[in-house]
Amino acid sequence: MAKLWSPLVENLEPYVPGEQPKVKNLIKLNTNENPYPPSPKVNEVVSEDEIAALRLYPDPDSSRLKQTIASYHGIQKDQVFVGNGSDEVLAHSFVAFFKQGSAIQFPKVSYSFYPVYANLFEIETNTKGLKKDFSVDVDAFTQPNGGVIFPNPNAPTGICLPLSDIRRLLAENTESVVIIDEAYIDFGGESAVSLIDEFKNLLVIQTLSKSRSLAGLRIGFAMGNANLIEALDRVKNSFNSYPLDRLAEVAAVASFEDETYFKSCCDSIIDTREWTVEQLLNKGFDVLPSKTNFVFAKPNHDSAKNVFNRLRSNDVLVRYFDKPGLNDYLRISIGTPKEMETFIQVLNAL
Repeated sequence: MAKLWSPLVENLEPYVPGEQPKVKNLIKLNTNENPYPPSPKVNEVVSEDEIAALRLYPDPDSSRLKQTIASYHGIQKDQVFVGNGSDEVLAHSFVAFFKQGSAIQFPKVSYSFYPVYANLFEIETNTKGLKKDFSVDVDAFTQPNGGVIFPNPNAPTGICLPLSDIRRLLAENTESVVIIDEAYIDFGGESAVSLIDEFKNLLVIQTLSKSRSLAGLRIGFAMGNANLIEALDRVKNSFNSYPLDRLAEVAAVASFEDETYFKSCCDSIIDTREWTVEQLLNKGFDVLPSKTNFVFAKPNHDSAKNVFNRLRSNDVLVRYFDKPGLNDYLRISIGTPKEMETFIQVLNAL
């Protein structure tokens, strides 16, 4: 029935998410999920009363969550937008800010949903290569453009730019929106949210999927000037007035209220990451410096594809990108200490 498709759909190349296999006892290190459960406070708030209230529509503005995020980051409620996962927030942002008639810019090696959105919304792109050390080249994003977007830390490399580079980028791009996608910022980076009052064209997007262990509830948010947030609200209310359900909102609020647990989980992942990096380096891997809950590592004793397949045959699943510039590397999510010890043991056996 493809002949019934619109021409746009025929030309789409959809984003391919990480594999979610149904295999028992699999060590799953391929989708950057948090190895720890959500805050215990989430269990407390998902009560019978909340479940009974599911017959009612949620707050279309998610006011309580917006206020919680604003208070947490020291900004105003009208500087916060929430959506059904950061991917939806990104999609709304492409529509709200990037359909300007000029090419938008992002790194060639970056989050692979960006070119998908650009194609879907018919937005011209101008991609920029990374530096030799795989870091984002800020100086490449200084010419006139229809917008700039990239993750910081970048994915899949894991490399994080300092805040000074973000500030320099913003100073050079005052006539278009600059989006910093901070999905992994809580694992060692410095957020650009402190710059949103200084730069009216800055939008910072974060998620509760990674550092707060709520990937299954799909909660993302953006922070920026109230004028940018109003544009996002207009797009959202033209697409889906109720993007966050009741359980997602109460769970998200509870996760922000348990700072001790949040910090403990992040610290544990960072410690395990550094241990894993040391082990990989000792085995002759090249490992890029990471400020995320994953590492990007190149095996030098065999091809990345072969190592990927051999790990998989031993019930360890990592991510392999069969694309030029990436196919020499494996992206390895950080699991629990026990999972990473088993991962290293399997590598030893191989």
